[in-house]
Amino acid sequence: ATLGICYPWALTMIYGWKINHTVIEGHRLQFTGSAIGLFGQWLKWLLLSILTLGIYSFWVRIKLMDWKASQTSFRN
Repeated sequence: ATLGICYPWALTMIYGWKINHTVIEGHRLQFTGSAIGLFGQWLKWLLLSILTLGIYSFWVRIKLMDWKASQTSFRN
């Protein structure tokens, strides 16, 4: 059991494939996120969720979408 350690890696693989194969008005998107970068964020969100007795967990999905958007750009 990986105890969720591989979850950020799996997410970046899925996001990377979907975003790198997306074309908007003739312009291809590019995903630059890394599993290590997401893992750092994941740990921070986990600690905040523990400290707030689970209240912060309601914002984790929003933060994940925000992180994904910040790692997405148009390819030159």
